[in-house]
Amino acid sequence: MSATPLLEVEGLKAGFGVNTVLHGVGLTVQAGELAGIFGLNGAGKSVTMKVIAGMVPARAGTVKLDGRDITRLSPEARVKAGIANVPQGRQVFPDMTVEQNLRLGAYTLRRRDKKRYRGLLDEMFTRFPILGERRRQAAGTMSGGEQASLAVARALMSEPRLVLVDEPSAGLAPIIVERLFQILHDVNTSGVTMLMVEQNVTFGLQLVDTAHVMQSGRIVYQGEVATLDRDRVAEYLGIGRLLGSGVAKAADARSRKAATPRRRAARPRPAAATD
Repeated sequence: MSATPLLEVEGLKAGFGVNTVLHGVGLTVQAGELAGIFGLNGAGKSVTMKVIAGMVPARAGTVKLDGRDITRLSPEARVKAGIANVPQGRQVFPDMTVEQNLRLGAYTLRRRDKKRYRGLLDEMFTRFPILGERRRQAAGTMSGGEQASLAVARALMSEPRLVLVDEPSAGLAPIIVERLFQILHDVNTSGVTMLMVEQNVTFGLQLVDTAHVMQSGRIVYQGEVATLDRDRVAEYLGIGRLLGSGVAKAADARSRKAATPRRRAARPRPAAATD
């Protein structure tokens, strides 16, 4: 594995008006990894994702993609550099068809290699058969789970190196969440690196390789899921014994899957709480 992380965030500060939301966030994501950010409402998870995507400016700190400083790049320039975004709430274009949504996702690709577009569109319809069946249907008439699949496929249409996924399970029934997480797992194992924010801790920890726990705009604990201190995670997230047991089960499940030799072992470590 390369010594240079695909994504490196260091000392990130950001906010709105006089309010500072992020107080020195730092994290790394290795190529091929599926990393997760967990925390209570208001911890700064989604703001962190928006700063990485370029939608909220950084007041201090750096964002690097494969060693390149992209902190001051526009959102469009970051898409060109290889970052795609599955936003919170999915945000498909409801009055446009499935295929039109995917076409918009391929905006930079079509400018770079117009001939590649048709083949990639067919790949998405193969990977997501329901989208092929509904290609001429207005996206706003689809179910929440189908829109979630469309949002993921739309992000993949730019052939990204890193996909940011913000709250994918929000508003979805548990059975749909399981299907969606399987889709995200399959996309990751195909070679796409992902950073995901997720409120559903039990589901999320079953999916991700490494977890970054946020409190009050800082990463306070992080490490590979299989080696996390479950009580510590439960304490940071303010969850009770029942949900804490779910965290333990998720970590155990990830530990059993650790036979997959594609991740570099790293002991969980408290992050420096710098301001």
